Amino acid sequence: MHSRKQPLFVGEKKRGYSMVISDTIKYVGVNDHEIDLFEGQYVVPNGMAYNSYAILDEKIAIMDSVDAHFTQEWFANIDQALDGRKPDYLVVQHMEPDHSGSIHRFVENYPEAKIVASARAFVMMKNFFGTDFADRQVVVGENDTLCLGSRTLTFITAAMVHWPEVIMTYDSQDKVLFSADGFGKFGALDVEEDWACEARRYYIGIVGKYGVPVQAVLKKAAGLDIQTICPLHGPVLTENLGYYLDLYNIWSSYAVEEEGVVIAYTSVYGNTKKAVELLAEQLRAKGVKVVVNDLARCDMAEAVEDAFRYSKLVLATTTYNGDIFPFMRTFIDHLTERNYSNRTVAFIENGSWAPAAARIMKGMLEKSKNLTYTAAGVKIVSALNEASTAQLTALAEELCGEAAAAQPAAEVGKKFVCKICGYVYEGETLPADFICPLCKRGVEEFEEVK
Repeated sequence: MHSRKQPLFVGEKKRGYSMVISDTIKYVGVNDHEIDLFEGQYVVPNGMAYNSYAILDEKIAIMDSVDAHFTQEWFANIDQALDGRKPDYLVVQHMEPDHSGSIHRFVENYPEAKIVASARAFVMMKNFFGTDFADRQVVVGENDTLCLGSRTLTFITAAMVHWPEVIMTYDSQDKVLFSADGFGKFGALDVEEDWACEARRYYIGIVGKYGVPVQAVLKKAAGLDIQTICPLHGPVLTENLGYYLDLYNIWSSYAVEEEGVVIAYTSVYGNTKKAVELLAEQLRAKGVKVVVNDLARCDMAEAVEDAFRYSKLVLATTTYNGDIFPFMRTFIDHLTERNYSNRTVAFIENGSWAPAAARIMKGMLEKSKNLTYTAAGVKIVSALNEASTAQLTALAEELCGEAAAAQPAAEVGKKFVCKICGYVYEGETLPADFICPLCKRGVEEFEEVK
């Protein structure tokens, strides 16, 4: 993972994780070290935090619940923070089960408390719990308010950040933004680790598709005096908030965070890997930041994070079953699903009889916006030779911004691909009597590669 040192925690830590955000806002969330995969796919070696907060005033509001496995611990934290008082409201900002899983138990435990949420959230409660708690509802929308006594909470709709029912909450007295899943990260609060790496991996993986809604919320936040951000995952943020806001602006606008080259590859017998290693060596010799990911062995979510972090991406894979190697297909699907754009992309393909990987990879990216493809490409037929090694050198020079050396083009003339087996015929025309040497089909089964 990549390191960028930033503040890890704020406030007074109790029992390794409990924090006091202000005199009247206390942390009542929990840590989860039992989880191995968050949302069933993201590796979380340092666990997760399910954050919840108690706002103490004439009336008391609890901000969000926690995963159902930790309900009793959450109740104990609430009781300690409230010191004999009872909550008047549970504000539900987000309905994912890691935050909503204890709502029904809260209703049972605090029969006088009301539930504050968006109209859509109450529909989801009906779906999750079989009831929408009609007699306890306080429905809120954009700029609606809730007075707790000396302070008033203002609600901000944040649809599709990253679910449709999401709201955020602003406390103008303590100048706190309760940001739902925004500004969250992987990792429990009793483990010290860098914020940016795990926040980036969290954002790109979970929220990354929804850049436009995030940009809309950032514009709303720009009009608020925010001194503290309280997310539903990860540490409370108080210092250098511009740093975090700037990163969210970069991520949600799909801008380049850092200059560098990511090489994502798969290799069956090591020949594509040798080409990747040679390219990486040449780039590093020119002073370029290079990150290499073996997609069959690395954390896929981190490889995706790298692709969005850096300015250039090299995709290197083999033609496999007339397609591309499965891990590369999965990787590109992750990119396009999250609106990968505004980058420079290059291709290295390998195939022992009918290399087609470059064409397929480029086709998978055709809906991505504002991608620039390098003029240089690399075609390996089984193993590196003099010609493909020269193409690697030309690619390294182009990725460094240098004038590409005169090399034989990776793509020569026209290509015609067999729709049955993937064999590629190269030439200006396909002879009328041509028979595919692999599947023995005629020209009627071929089409020109555009």
